[in-house]
Amino acid sequence: MVLTSSARDYVNRMLQDISGMKVLILDCQTVSIVSVVYSQSELLQKEVFLVELVDSITKSKELMSHLKAVYFLRPTTENIQHLRRQLAAPRFGEYHLFFSNILKDTQIHILADSDEHEAVQQVQEFYADFVAVDPYHFTLHIPSSYIYMLPAVVDPSTLQRFCDRVVDGVAAVFLALKRRPVIRYQRTSDIAKRIAHETNKLMYQEESGLFDFRRTEVSPLLLVLDRRDDPVTPLLNQWTYQAMVHELIGIQDNKVDLKSIDKFSKDQEEVVLSSEQDSFFKANMYENFGDIGMNIKRLVDEFQQVSKSNQNIQTIEDMAKFVDNYPEYRKMHGNVSKHVTLVTEMSKIVQQRKLMTVSQTEQELACNGGQGAAFEAVTNLLNDDSISDVDRLRLVMLYALRYEKDSPVQLMQLFNKLASRSAKYKSGLVQFLLKQAGVDKRTGDLFGNRDLMNIARNMARGLKGVENVYTQHQPLLFQTMESIVKGRLRDVDYPFVGNHFQQGRPQEVIIFIVGGTTYEESRCVALQNASNPGIRFILGGSSVLNSKRFIRDLEESQRVARSNTSIV
Repeated sequence: MVLTSSARDYVNRMLQDISGMKVLILDCQTVSIVSVVYSQSELLQKEVFLVELVDSITKSKELMSHLKAVYFLRPTTENIQHLRRQLAAPRFGEYHLFFSNILKDTQIHILADSDEHEAVQQVQEFYADFVAVDPYHFTLHIPSSYIYMLPAVVDPSTLQRFCDRVVDGVAAVFLALKRRPVIRYQRTSDIAKRIAHETNKLMYQEESGLFDFRRTEVSPLLLVLDRRDDPVTPLLNQWTYQAMVHELIGIQDNKVDLKSIDKFSKDQEEVVLSSEQDSFFKANMYENFGDIGMNIKRLVDEFQQVSKSNQNIQTIEDMAKFVDNYPEYRKMHGNVSKHVTLVTEMSKIVQQRKLMTVSQTEQELACNGGQGAAFEAVTNLLNDDSISDVDRLRLVMLYALRYEKDSPVQLMQLFNKLASRSAKYKSGLVQFLLKQAGVDKRTGDLFGNRDLMNIARNMARGLKGVENVYTQHQPLLFQTMESIVKGRLRDVDYPFVGNHFQQGRPQEVIIFIVGGTTYEESRCVALQNASNPGIRFILGGSSVLNSKRFIRDLEESQRVARSNTSIV
């Protein structure tokens, strides 16, 4: 079973057994959870005629006793208080309460005491406390994601809220899949260790009865990693369709905001980019940019053929056929114009920012040695007035991560040049990145130059050549998954929590990256699952990153660190 179908199944079960006209009431997080797996037209088919947010419905006093209220909320103190107020003066005919995670006993008592009018028909826990963006990729959309970079003493309460949300999300995934895992974590990360131990405590002590599912021969594995072990992947430009759209335009809950593009019609200012709802996107989401252009041309040709046949209406039968096929025709038209617009817009950005030149240097920095040539290439791009500030910053960050120990003098020259060329550059940001994610802090062999096997593999790749110079980089996650498949993930680097050990190779692995995932990594997971059916990987994270979001988190973390004298 995959995550999208688990989440869809929960929404189905909420809506199908309640007959009649309904209002669906969500909070700011469950609205994302539902929107990625259920379309508006599907909600209408289930007789949902109104979707509201719980905090805005509190403000309204209008009676709607003809509607049945279906609430789907996270079990937070704030949401329980909203419900308490709403149940004191019921506006709807019936109340059906569903929560996305485990309710505390005290919360159940509050709800029972508040239901004086006996309007509540049912209270249930449906464990869809994650945003299933793709079948094997989920996110938690945690707004204060930057907090993972800071020591616990800086802001203990925000850090605790962050950890609680991660533990809740990961627990819900395992409850939805009806599994209890053994847990491992990245040894060099305090936050990964803390989350792993808190998750273990919840699953094996506090709620052990809830997680007591039928045992599988080999327990599933939960591996908790830290984004800082691979800071390269979120800094790179992307050249496969889904990852590129997120990097250059931005994807939020499988939707792309196109308001800034003038030529788009009003009804398509926001378009859906979902592998579950768009067959062309599903077939092409992992293809590289060159192939996408060819495939879109084929899509346009097919559409033109359909358009021509629609113009040839001569009889009543032709007219009836056209009317029957019109909804499909409209859908096809919308789909074609969506993909053409996205690719056209991205091509424009690639040209404006000279991303082909920039990306070639990025890939060389990430994948190949040659410090002298790299320094020269980065220096030339820093001196080029047509290169944007953010691209200059990313190039220096990548150079610093690669050569921090090899060339301190040249690194200093690049810092100075960056500061003089980029007005928006916040001084010390690259140094802060090295302090956070430099070579001394990392566990994995990020550049393939520590481990003899990785050095040999890189040499072999270099000799064979790479299919595409822009997509030669592989995330560190690829190596990690390979190690798990071959049973080579070292206990000393990724210790087990508690007295659990794994006999044999796990068949189900959930990898959670504290600090966020990327679409390049989710592509890696999907390809791994397709090529290795004996083991299934699912990827999750606190957010879905592009370079803009990763740098923003870094800046926010640096700002908080500077304002807290204890860690500057």
